[in-house]
Amino acid sequence: MADKTAQTIYIEADPATVMDVIADIGSYPEWVKEYKETEVLETFADGNPKTARLVLDATVLSDTMVLEYEWAADRSWVRWWLVSSSLLRALDGAYRLAPAGTGTEVTYELSVDLMIPMIGLLKRKAERRLTDSALKDLKKRAEG
Repeated sequence: MADKTAQTIYIEADPATVMDVIADIGSYPEWVKEYKETEVLETFADGNPKTARLVLDATVLSDTMVLEYEWAADRSWVRWWLVSSSLLRALDGAYRLAPAGTGTEVTYELSVDLMIPMIGLLKRKAERRLTDSALKDLKKRAEG
């Protein structure tokens, strides 16, 4: 992913628990306020989502998109990219997990390219807001 925003947070839960929360895309509307609806369209043989439809309603962006996912065999990372959207030209993201003490260090990377022109500074601010919110919501959900 070129020109991305990345943020890291410590979560007091083991990496497997954190990745289980990330992989449960169907539950996102329960704990991610920006996602109004989600649906896993296709899964891999191991049960991880391969494609999903997500309805996003954030202050900075509202759209329905389909994403495709790739999962590390050891579940230390997941990455996704845009398949379809009405407002986005590209959306690439990743969660990278690393054991840290009794918990997990989670890095969220995101790169968004809108079909409409947007000043780079505003785009980065929107990406930072989305990554910050996503990490805080993930921490809250994983720590229970």
